[in-house]
Amino acid sequence: MRVSKRAGSAVALGAAFALVATGCSSSDGGDAGASADGAITIDGTQPEVGLVPSNTTETGGGAVIDWLWTGLVEYPNDGSAPRNAVAESIETTDSKVYTIKIKKDTKFHDGTAVKAKNFVDAWNWGAYSKNGAQNGSFFADIQGFADVHTEDPDGAEGPKKAPEPKTDKMSGLKVIDDWTFEVTLAAPTAVFPTKLGYSTFMPLPDTFFTQGAEAFGKKPIGNGPVKFVSWEDDVQIKLTRFDDYTLTDKMKVKDVNIKLYQDDTAAYNDLLAGNLDFMQQVPVSSLAGDKWKQDLGDRAIQTTIPSTGIIAFPIYDKRFQNADLRRAISLSINRQEISDKIFFGARKPADSWANPLTPGAKPGNCTACQFNPDEAKKLLEQAGGFTGELVLYYNADASHKEWMEAVAQQIKTNLGINARAEGMPTFAVFRQAINAHKMKGMYRAGWQQDYPDVENWVNPLYVTGGSSNDGLYSNPQVDALAKEASAAPSLEASHAKFAEAVALIDKDVPTVPVYFSGQQSGHSEKIKKLEVSNVGELDLTSVEL
Repeated sequence: MRVSKRAGSAVALGAAFALVATGCSSSDGGDAGASADGAITIDGTQPEVGLVPSNTTETGGGAVIDWLWTGLVEYPNDGSAPRNAVAESIETTDSKVYTIKIKKDTKFHDGTAVKAKNFVDAWNWGAYSKNGAQNGSFFADIQGFADVHTEDPDGAEGPKKAPEPKTDKMSGLKVIDDWTFEVTLAAPTAVFPTKLGYSTFMPLPDTFFTQGAEAFGKKPIGNGPVKFVSWEDDVQIKLTRFDDYTLTDKMKVKDVNIKLYQDDTAAYNDLLAGNLDFMQQVPVSSLAGDKWKQDLGDRAIQTTIPSTGIIAFPIYDKRFQNADLRRAISLSINRQEISDKIFFGARKPADSWANPLTPGAKPGNCTACQFNPDEAKKLLEQAGGFTGELVLYYNADASHKEWMEAVAQQIKTNLGINARAEGMPTFAVFRQAINAHKMKGMYRAGWQQDYPDVENWVNPLYVTGGSSNDGLYSNPQVDALAKEASAAPSLEASHAKFAEAVALIDKDVPTVPVYFSGQQSGHSEKIKKLEVSNVGELDLTSVEL
């Protein structure tokens, strides 16, 4: 899953280092005396795959793509409504046919103009199933998607193959002229314009289609305020200011070095030593007694973001196909105890399927999130018990060991299942096993919304074939309700129908929501001012030294 994108706010801390979250960085223009050059070093993780927008579903690569590209719309840092970026206008009379005009003076990093066809070609490439883009399902709203995108009927391991797509271009996409294109959806979809800031919908330059995705992903060419310089696997990614960027959110510093850490304690030590200028999430071990605040003083940043910590079931494993078993495991977990003892109150117990910061989310609708060990034992017995060892996997290059071990111990204590937690060395290795559907136990997941609507917490995660439905959960009734919800003529009607789908998801318990994220970040003394995005990523264009 791409613990992916969008909606939170930051708190201003201290007078010496101003942190604002009242919009994108372009809104105030910065101080006249702020440095227009200089370099910063920030923390990151090795991307799972090459940097191609429609093929990136995780945060390591996702953050870099957010910095390298600018979309049709952008999501303000304060979580307010999306606003036009590359788009000059997005117009519709029926929420089915959209006419999109783009600004005429934006460029890719290779100097070529961003034109309407660069969006249309990129979307067709991402949707065409033979290209294997992980985010292909995000184009499902568009008329003709079924003609370009087919699914393997029995999974990658089965003998059957996906049918050949009828064509490689969606009938719902039409270039009108260099600066205008028309999008016809399969049904009226009110939330469609909101989605268009998500990275899947970014444009691709002509060179992408001549050199191919693999080569392009290693040396990507975007259209954002910074451009790609180099990438040394597991060491660093270098970016630099794109001086021909014409939109308002321009860079105030010149160079950005993303240091790729395999251990967040090492990153934290670098932050304290002044060798790292921004760390998005400090280690869990530093939260005890607010040690991180004592260490960082007025350089400590507390934010609230629309992200949820989850443990997923590999439902393709027969051991986890009984819903009573899955509910039993979820009910055996004391989320409040984990919040208090592991996160010291910095993360809150999850009680809903969509993060409550999300438009359309319904607080408290996860009945499977309640702590009820007695009911859990009854359900386990009803399911026929669980034989053998239950391993809960996590990536060991971030602070997941403590809370995953706590969950395993609670399952063991409250259900008598022989459960334990086991770390896999890096996020990239961890994600490769998840994507290959080769996980042999439950595994740490999570979701950071891509765009601010409850649809983003249902369609990618719980609809059959969803881009981040990694456990291969499938319920035809959920699929049908989600389809109705996506095609609803208003957001209110859409949200009501999604609530019906979520009620069925709550009965099936395909995953285990554990906590709602709070984010604890820090910056170095060389930073005069910065903003974080609505999902907690550093807004590079806001940084002043």
